[in-house]
Amino acid sequence: MLTEELLCCVLDIGEQMLVSGAEINRVEDSIKRICQAYNAKRVDVFTITSSIVVTLQREDGCTFTQTRRIYKYSTNLDKVDKLNNLSRYICSYTPEANYIKNQLIEINERKTYSPLVQYIVYALIAGVFTVFFGGGLRDALVSSIIAVFLKLSISLSQKVDTNILFVNIICSFVIGILAILSVSIGIGESIDKIIIGNIMLMIPGIALTNSIRDIIRGDTISGLFRLCEAIVIALSIAIGFGIASIFFGGIIK
Repeated sequence: MLTEELLCCVLDIGEQMLVSGAEINRVEDSIKRICQAYNAKRVDVFTITSSIVVTLQREDGCTFTQTRRIYKYSTNLDKVDKLNNLSRYICSYTPEANYIKNQLIEINERKTYSPLVQYIVYALIAGVFTVFFGGGLRDALVSSIIAVFLKLSISLSQKVDTNILFVNIICSFVIGILAILSVSIGIGESIDKIIIGNIMLMIPGIALTNSIRDIIRGDTISGLFRLCEAIVIALSIAIGFGIASIFFGGIIK
């Protein structure tokens, strides 16, 4: 039978899905299916990018409502996949709340890629995109080195409770300065190609894609919220590079 403890576990699953990059429809559908598996008479779920509200009614007429406020996001598609598998298992076997809690702990404690691997991947992505957009090998090398500094900046900012827009402005500003300096001293050849290779690491691609998917599925409000958020993040990135270009672009002759 559905209890407040069980509903709390269901909200934990929905929250972790949303935080890890799942689209709104996936979150709402998973919550509804789990509650219905426990014979909920009625389930109402309202989800936007910053909040989840669930109200359910049991067959005996008892009604529960719980709300979750979402503050931060990240991208962890492996976690989304594990949460999907857990949701399907719950719908099939309806385990007790303690089992769900233990499974959530295991999922949250799963090891991610080591910092060294993440730095290497950042460097490879930036270098490849630099070449893809027309840069030379020297530009690719410089872009890869700058990407390491970008990853370092992001890692440091994650340890501090800082607004994501401010973090994006600072990171893009630093990247812009490094790109300009590398060309000015003759290491790099094209500022544009070096910068664009690193921009590809920062653009909110998943947020933009999910916003379109949400709008197509009829979740217009949530989709517009995500779309606005993606646009604002993109603007913050452009502002950082713009400031770097205004104040340091003149050193290149």
